[in-house]
Amino acid sequence: MLKTRILTAIALLPLVLAALFWLPHSGWVLFCALVCGLAAWEWSRLCALKGAATLLLPLLVVAAIVALAPGRIPVYDAPWWPLVLAGALFWLLVAPAWLRWRWPLAQTLARGLPIGLLLLLAAGLALVALRGAVGPLGVLAVFAIAWVADTAAYFAGKAFGRHKLAPAISPGKTWEGVAGAALGVSIYALVLAHLAGRSWWAMLLAGWLLLAVSIIGDLIESLFKRQAGLKDSSNLLPGHGGVLDRIDSLIALLPLALPVIYWLPH
Repeated sequence: MLKTRILTAIALLPLVLAALFWLPHSGWVLFCALVCGLAAWEWSRLCALKGAATLLLPLLVVAAIVALAPGRIPVYDAPWWPLVLAGALFWLLVAPAWLRWRWPLAQTLARGLPIGLLLLLAAGLALVALRGAVGPLGVLAVFAIAWVADTAAYFAGKAFGRHKLAPAISPGKTWEGVAGAALGVSIYALVLAHLAGRSWWAMLLAGWLLLAVSIIGDLIESLFKRQAGLKDSSNLLPGHGGVLDRIDSLIALLPLALPVIYWLPH
C-alpha cells in the first residue's frame, strides 16, 4: 500500500505543478473545474446517489466554474464573490455545528447536493482567483498550510497522541496531533511573514484560522464517509482513496484563504 501511495503521488505531483505554473488562465480554469468535478462525483456517492444520478452534481460544478471563472476584474466586484464568502461562512459557522449534532448528509435533494454544489464551487472559484491574485508560488504557500498541518499532526500524534479529538468520527486524530499541527503552522506562518514582508501577527492569526477550518474540513468528510458506510470517497487515486480524501482540507481552506489574503496588511 505504501509503495502504491508513493507511486501515485510521484505521478500526480508533476501534473499539478505543471498545471499550476504553465497552463494559461483558461487551461487552469479547466483543470480546477475537472478536479472539483471529480470531487463532486464522489460527493454524490456520499449522498447515496446511484448510476446516472451521480453525474448531475459534477456537471453542475464543472459548468458553473467555467461560466463564472474569475477573470481580470477586481475580486470585490466579481459576481462570484458572494459564493466564495458563503462557502467561507459555512466552514466557520455551519460546519462546527454539523460536527456537533452530526446531521445526515444523505437527504440528497434537500440537503446534500446543494451543499456540495456550494462548497465545491466556492473552493474551485477561490482556487482560480488565488492564482491570479498571488501567483503560482502564492497558491503553493496556501496549499502548504494544509501540508504542514497534516505532517506535523501525524508525527505529533504518533509520538504523543493520547487524547482523541473526535473518536466517533475519526478515531485516529488526537488533540496532541492538533497541538503539533498548530506548532508547525505557527513556525511556517512566521517564516512566511518574514519572506513575504507581511505583519507577523497577522500572518500568525491567518495561519491559525486556516488551520482550524482545514481540520474541520477533514472531520466533516470523515463524518460523511462514516454516515455513508464508506472507507474512502472512491478508488480514483490508488493508495490514496478518492479526490475528496486528498483535498478535503483544501475545500474548507481555499474559500477562506482568498478573503484572508486580501485582509492581511502589507
